Amino acid sequence: MQESEFDQRVDAIYLKLEEAIDTAAADLDYETSAGVLTITCENDGSQIILSRQRASREIWIAARSGGFHFRFADGQWQSTTGETLTQALARITADQAGKTIEVHF
Repeated sequence: MQESEFDQRVDAIYLKLEEAIDTAAADLDYETSAGVLTITCENDGSQIILSRQRASREIWIAARSGGFHFRFADGQWQSTTGETLTQALARITADQAGKTIEVHF
C-alpha cells in the first residue's frame, strides 16, 4: 500500500470513529493532531491513543489494557492476534469508558 492510500484509509477511520463517538453520546472527548487521535474518557481521565505509523503502515493503539498494532490485511485492519480494529475499539472503549463504541471500517 502506498503512503497516500494508507493516509486516506487512516483519515477515514479517524473520521468514522469521531462520528461514532458523537453519535453514541458517550462521556468521551477526542482530539486529532499530527496523525494522532486521542480519546479522553471523562469518567476517569484516562486516554485511548490511536497513532498512524507510516513506515510500517500500521495503526497503533495505546490504552490502559496495553498496546496494540493493526495492519491492513485481507480487506480489514487486524492485529497480530487476529482481533480486528473494530473488535478492539469496542472492547477497549467498553473497558475503559464503560461505553461500547461500535464502528465498522
